[in-house]
Amino acid sequence: MARIAKHVFTEPAAIARIENLACELPTHARVRVTMRDGDVYAGTVTERPAVMMFDDINGNCGINGLVRFDTPESPPSDVYLWLSDIERVEPLDIPAQRGPELR
Repeated sequence: MARIAKHVFTEPAAIARIENLACELPTHARVRVTMRDGDVYAGTVTERPAVMMFDDINGNCGINGLVRFDTPESPPSDVYLWLSDIERVEPLDIPAQRGPELR
């Protein structure tokens, strides 16, 4: 099966950005994702995205990744987002509050 992406990257800075985004999207994280085009998605990451080699429509080979995202819409739906299209990731999970330490 061919893996075709809209955009692929070979520059070290662009690859580092894609890899960092993948780290911001751990499995089961509840996040709000703002896309470069202004669209916003809120939901749960179903599985941490894998950064992989893809070809673009011109046959160039490079790096990108897809994240599968469950949205709480009615009915719930899966959305697939290209990491290269993501502008910002905001965690929605609130860390557990710790009480006073027992001595």
